[in-house]
Amino acid sequence: MTTQNEKKLTKFLKNIKPDIVVLASWLKKLGISRDLQKHYRNNGWLESVGRGAYKTPGVKVQWKGGLYAMQYQSKLPVHVGSVTALYLNGSAHYMRQGKEKVYLFTPNKNKLPKWFMDYNWSDEIIHKRTNFLPVNIGMTIHKENNFDIKISSPERAILECLYLTPVNFDLTECYYILEGLVNLKPQLLQELLQECNSIQVKRLFLYLSEKSGHKWLKFMEMKHIDLGSGNRRIANGGVYISKYKITIPYELAQL
Repeated sequence: MTTQNEKKLTKFLKNIKPDIVVLASWLKKLGISRDLQKHYRNNGWLESVGRGAYKTPGVKVQWKGGLYAMQYQSKLPVHVGSVTALYLNGSAHYMRQGKEKVYLFTPNKNKLPKWFMDYNWSDEIIHKRTNFLPVNIGMTIHKENNFDIKISSPERAILECLYLTPVNFDLTECYYILEGLVNLKPQLLQELLQECNSIQVKRLFLYLSEKSGHKWLKFMEMKHIDLGSGNRRIANGGVYISKYKITIPYELAQL
């Protein structure tokens, strides 16, 4: 190997973290060509996790290390959302039984790369493509040992939980989670609800927040939140809540 390539290897080893995925496109920006990447792989310095993606050999990389690569190397607008984000920031103090689902959100037009979706992560990945909230509101940073990832704040994450109901997430479970979110920021909630384009999510959130008796509700200006018109049926044969024009499951209404 030439001295120049040795310098590139030194730069590569300095930049790579053992528990993240590194993308071929990112390595190329560091001056490491595809041929040189192949050389590194053949010599055991890189291990493939799929087309165009590598990891440190012998290291069990987790989905967070793959997400880091998508967020910071390929600049994909993807983030951890819903109950996964609530768990990561300590707002949902439980884990379900069995294999946990990881909820990742992107705008409608974005797909997750094949290497990420095909890799055998320890958790099930659920990718949701939606524009029901703007991409730049209500994000926060979650710190791992060697890197950071972008996740939803509790204020955004609970709205994402409600977005998944009733098909992908249980509405009663949403209520129990929201009931414990006593420290939400009303100013951020106000911004999120004003920008949210899902009438059903907004009505459900306000109903469940009122039902939970949260004190931060009194700091919000309801007149600026568009709740649309017409009825929304979340459950067949449920209970109609006239104030918010929603039909909810009977079990939830009785809580």
